[in-house]
Amino acid sequence: MQVAGEHDITGLLLEWSRGNGQALDQLTPLVYTELRQLARRHLRHERPEHTIQSTALVHEAYLKLVDQKRVSWHDRDHFFAVASKLMRHVLVSYARARGAAKRGAGQTLLAFDESIAVSEWRNVDVISLDDALQRLSQMDPQQGQIVELRFFSGLSIESTATVLHISPATVKRDWNVAKAWLYRELVDRRALHGS
Repeated sequence: MQVAGEHDITGLLLEWSRGNGQALDQLTPLVYTELRQLARRHLRHERPEHTIQSTALVHEAYLKLVDQKRVSWHDRDHFFAVASKLMRHVLVSYARARGAAKRGAGQTLLAFDESIAVSEWRNVDVISLDDALQRLSQMDPQQGQIVELRFFSGLSIESTATVLHISPATVKRDWNVAKAWLYRELVDRRALHGS
């Protein structure tokens, strides 16, 4: 099977942004495998007994992607960054609904990748992380975007820099600051709630 190049996907995204419905039809099979990989990446951080599967996560996120009316797609990385953010929102909504159904009986834990997070920071509540990420994004929107792109989308420093139109050095600096801030926020929250 031939894998579509970045140029093919970017061209189709631009055509779709201009209202070409046929471009979306051509784009779908080209991005589906990568969307599944992205979904598996998100789910790898979730608890093992999570009931949502990668296919369902892809479909929910894809429906939201297709419903985007005012997005001007820049390139492949931009598309997958938005897809990743939508997947995270689906998982957070799922966790909030599950928590409400159980009336706080349990937390939905997210396992941080050792290569990205501080080694002692193994599992955090996905809702707590989302709340902390929202606070970070209010204080420093760029750092919030960097966390979204690096942790949730799995983009490299260079790809993150390209998507955000900043230098790789700025991404590295803000990424380190954002990780430290999130770690402190989540540790303080655990201490406050006795988790």
